[in-house]
Amino acid sequence: MSQLRSNHRSPIVPGRAAGLTLVELLVAMTIGLVLIIGATQVYVDSHAAYAVNETTARLQENARYALSVLEPDIRMSGYWGLTNVSDGIGGKALPTDPQLALGGAGAATCGVNLPLLLGFPVQGTNASYAATCAAGNGGDVTSAAMPNADTITVRRASGVTVPATSADGPLRICSTRTSGVLVTVISTSTFCQDVNAQINNLIVNLYYVDQSSSQAGVPSLRRKALNFGPGPGFAPLFQDDEIVPGVEDLQVQYGVDLSGGAGAASGAATEYLNAGATLTNLLTNAAAPAQIVAVRIWLLVRSDAPEAGFTDDHTYEYGDRLLPGTTGDLTSVADSTKAYQPSLSADNSFTGVKHYRHLLVSKTIQIRNALGR
Repeated sequence: MSQLRSNHRSPIVPGRAAGLTLVELLVAMTIGLVLIIGATQVYVDSHAAYAVNETTARLQENARYALSVLEPDIRMSGYWGLTNVSDGIGGKALPTDPQLALGGAGAATCGVNLPLLLGFPVQGTNASYAATCAAGNGGDVTSAAMPNADTITVRRASGVTVPATSADGPLRICSTRTSGVLVTVISTSTFCQDVNAQINNLIVNLYYVDQSSSQAGVPSLRRKALNFGPGPGFAPLFQDDEIVPGVEDLQVQYGVDLSGGAGAASGAATEYLNAGATLTNLLTNAAAPAQIVAVRIWLLVRSDAPEAGFTDDHTYEYGDRLLPGTTGDLTSVADSTKAYQPSLSADNSFTGVKHYRHLLVSKTIQIRNALGR
């Protein structure tokens, strides 16, 4: 019996293909989404931190620049060239004098004889602007001064001498070791042509805060600087310049030496006072005139633009803006002595002051020529 062999082979079952299940895919997508969200959040936080740092750096830069303009000018106030006393300078005026022709009608826009009051190398107003300059800033390009900000006026001679052959023009101080004279025409002045005389331009700068600037809606620190106009007589006038935008307030106090420049304690500030009747009476006291030997200034600087989601609830206490009492409006005359808290502002719009960052800086400046009376 023949044996039959079967050549039948078992069917080939194909191998199982490798891949992801739906659950695995969902897990992978979830992990990736978490990573993307985390990376996005890190980027957003980094960008926000960069924006804050950039704003802070800009605030500090503006504050430093404003101080770099104010400090050397104030420090040199009362410098008159070769003479160290203003009493012997001919042509200077007293606060009680009528407008002098030498001062010029153009210079009278900021007060009677403003450039000629050499007896007051440093002068100012407290929480006021209209008392110093005409309303509307004399018709220049600014809108309106900050009504509660202080002003400070600096008078001095320029640090650079002028040759006797120079063209006539601005107010100049011709000085010797014992006396001096104010002139606009040096070519015909015998005093100025003396070989022992030194000629310097008269520098008069009035610093104030305006509610506008070259950047729309941003306040600024401005300066009215003594210059001269065209035409015969070279009449003095003041030109208005923007120093830096972003300055929202200026407060000033004067360090007063009550010794009148005499004695061992002379030259030291015994108290700091605001501009006003009290300070004026001390400086004009005939028996024992006090003198300003230092100036303390505060600048409140604001960012260029508001910041979404930010509210400045810090309370700024400086100058004569002191607690108790706070205000959210620097233009409120009734609140001129209250500490400033931007978050109290009634303006809730995005461009309201409460959504800007602020920086308060202060500097006490010693006057080099304070003892020269």
